[in-house]
Amino acid sequence: MKTVSAYALRLGDNGLVLSQRLGAWCGHAPELEIDLALANIGLDLLGQARNFLTYAAEREGEGDEDTLAYGRDERQFRNVLLVEQPNGSFADTLVRQYLMDAWNVALYERLIHSSDGQIAAIAAKAIKEARYHLRFSRGWLVRLGDGTEASSQKMQQAVNGLWRFTAELFEADDVELALVDSGVAVDPRTLREPWESEVFAGLHEATLSVPDEAAYRTGGKKGLHTEHLGPMLAEMQYLQRAYPGQQW
Repeated sequence: MKTVSAYALRLGDNGLVLSQRLGAWCGHAPELEIDLALANIGLDLLGQARNFLTYAAEREGEGDEDTLAYGRDERQFRNVLLVEQPNGSFADTLVRQYLMDAWNVALYERLIHSSDGQIAAIAAKAIKEARYHLRFSRGWLVRLGDGTEASSQKMQQAVNGLWRFTAELFEADDVELALVDSGVAVDPRTLREPWESEVFAGLHEATLSVPDEAAYRTGGKKGLHTEHLGPMLAEMQYLQRAYPGQQW
């Protein structure tokens, strides 16, 4: 079923792109402990991406995880827009991570019951990691949001700037809807309530405000990305593009 491979592909792309973003912090984070934590979270996400992309390639009947990661152009990626947003300041990275972690936990808690055994197995492993990621990002959200005046201001600015990209997390399209009735996929519209419950509580604890601006940016799942994904993919794919098929 082509829609199963398409669904696995987009889940893999979410993890792959966010993992690449976190990897850029290696050696640049404000503290060694945070540096290592972000690197480990990035590796967790990369592992999830590999599992989903491998399964997508198997269902498609051609290529493998490397083909999908390094052989596609920007318009062929199906990740949500939120994960491709640039690292910016440490506040931007933490808020982006928190918003995605809350969504991943809500998603995987339901996806472990998928009627597709492989997707359910990947989700069962991923949920353990996602819960740790959420504890980490919420902890820092509260620490900095309820910290100094300067840290609180930066965190609020990050929330305000990234909020517009959250609408896509709950947008259902033909790929998902085709798999919901058979129990393979999760209807993203059902994720809004648990996501908002977590995020609103987290922002309140961090003494941060939910933005008044409505979230509206979508298109990533259709291959319509922001200007930030292309340059990131050019860097990520450089070696395989320059030396196709090489192993080292």
